[in-house]
Amino acid sequence: MKRLVVSLCLLLGLAWAQDAFKVAVVMPSATNDLAFSESMYDSLLAIQEEMGADNFEFDYADGTFVVDDAAAAIRDWASQGYDLIIAHGSQYGAPLQEIAPDFPDVSFAWGTAGDTFGMDNVYAYEAASDQGGYVNGVIAATLSKSGIIGVVGPIEVGDAKLYVDGFKIGATATNPEVQVNVNYIGSFGDVALATEAANTHAEAGADVLTGSAQMVVGAIGVAKERGLLWLGTQASQTELAPEIVVANQVYDWTVILKPIIEQVKAGKLGGEAYVITLENGGLDMEINDNAGADAKAAAEAAISGIIDGSIAPLGE
Repeated sequence: MKRLVVSLCLLLGLAWAQDAFKVAVVMPSATNDLAFSESMYDSLLAIQEEMGADNFEFDYADGTFVVDDAAAAIRDWASQGYDLIIAHGSQYGAPLQEIAPDFPDVSFAWGTAGDTFGMDNVYAYEAASDQGGYVNGVIAATLSKSGIIGVVGPIEVGDAKLYVDGFKIGATATNPEVQVNVNYIGSFGDVALATEAANTHAEAGADVLTGSAQMVVGAIGVAKERGLLWLGTQASQTELAPEIVVANQVYDWTVILKPIIEQVKAGKLGGEAYVITLENGGLDMEINDNAGADAKAAAEAAISGIIDGSIAPLGE
């Protein structure tokens, strides 16, 4: 009888282990990039902490900038029975569009994008990064003494473009005389190019800088060295230079991951697109004390206006 009880307990334990929701995610950069990949990694950690490690497991492949390598990982995971596979990068859209039809019983999600390709097993997600971009632009224009602001952009697509566009509009709405110089370096990860672009902005008289993607660590280094203010996006970048980082737009993907997980559990494997915003809490504005009272007040007014609809960051 004792052996029977032990065997039953082992079987039940195995069943519970198999009931854990299993996620795999491929990311273009490191999980500690202080930007895009870190935002997803931190969100998955938060979900695991909330659900418990026995109920939620996730694997990841970071630094997977080569699309063919990402495609191989996605296909491999799909064949292993994961409940949800996340392709965290707009560059992964094309291979995902080819792979998903081969695994109709597996759920996939990808971003930042709004296109599910019309497939019933693909979710899409994106960030309304123009919203936090607008707020950061308001802060930048309020704090700039030279009236010149520099933007180090990666590639003019996706949430990076949205952020830069919103930032420019927020800055000029606050001070029509402000000059916002934008330089897209053509890369998400080239730290050297970001450093060069930041130095060019500084030489042109910029006293406030911002930028998007993992390459911004180079630009933040320039800002720190030259004593320029910095405004971050995607993840909190304050720890890199707390004396000059005045605000960050932080992505919280749990807002869209939780409903996706619940739908997958209920048998709906895809077909919907999600957006994180200031209103739903997926975008969180972290405004540091060194921003000062005036910039904080202006930022809070902008946040309230965006949420209540009186401010449309892109003029829509």
